Amino acid sequence: MALILCLETASTNCSVALAKDGALLDLKEDNDKNYSHAEKLHVFIKEILEENGLKPEDLDAVAVSKGPGSYTGLRIGVSAAKGLCFSLDIPLISIPTLYSLALQVKQETNYIVPMLDARRMEVYSAVFDPTKIQIRDTKAEVLEETSFSEYLEKGKIIFIGSGVEKFENICSQANARYIKSLPSAREMAKAAENKYQKSDTEDVAYFEPYYLKDFIAG
Repeated sequence: MALILCLETASTNCSVALAKDGALLDLKEDNDKNYSHAEKLHVFIKEILEENGLKPEDLDAVAVSKGPGSYTGLRIGVSAAKGLCFSLDIPLISIPTLYSLALQVKQETNYIVPMLDARRMEVYSAVFDPTKIQIRDTKAEVLEETSFSEYLEKGKIIFIGSGVEKFENICSQANARYIKSLPSAREMAKAAENKYQKSDTEDVAYFEPYYLKDFIAG
C-alpha cells in the first residue's frame, strides 16, 4: 500500500491529487485557459501535503500524466515529478493521459474514445473497450465526418475530452455520445496504486513525456 502524489498537467487543467492505497484523499485543480501550471503546480503540491499534515518525505511514489497533450504542460509536470523522485529517492509512475481520461466514463457503452484538442481539426485519440482496455493505438489525427465509423457502426461510443466539440459539429451518427471534460489527477489514484504494486515504474533519469508529435512553436 502506498501514499502517492499524482500530477496531471497535459491540458489546461493543473491538477494535483493525493492518494492512499488507491483511494483519493485530496484534490486541487485549476482549469485556467491560459495554462497556470508554471505558477500553480508547485503551490498545489505544497498545499496539498501541508493541509493533510504530510511532508514530501512521507510519499512512497509520484505519478505523472505521461501524455499525449500540451507540450509545455507535460514538460512542467514531468519535470516536477522527476525532481521529487530524484530528491526523495522514490519511484516514478507514469499514467497515459488518454487512459486516465477514459476512466472518467461510468456509463454503459460499447466503446470509449478519449480525445484531446490539438491543432485546428486535429485531436489526440485512442479507442478503449468498456473495461478500459485500449483496443486501438493512440494517434494524432485530423477529424473527418467518417472518423471512427468502423466503431460507430458496431455500437454506442462515448467520446470524452477537450476535442469532442470538434467532432460533435461534423458527426451525425446516432451512436455517438459526447462528454466535454479534461484529464484530472483524480482518476490517476487507483491506476497509480496498481502500477506501484506491480513495481511498474519508470527510469527517473531517462523518462520523457509521450509528446506524440514534435513541438511546433507559436
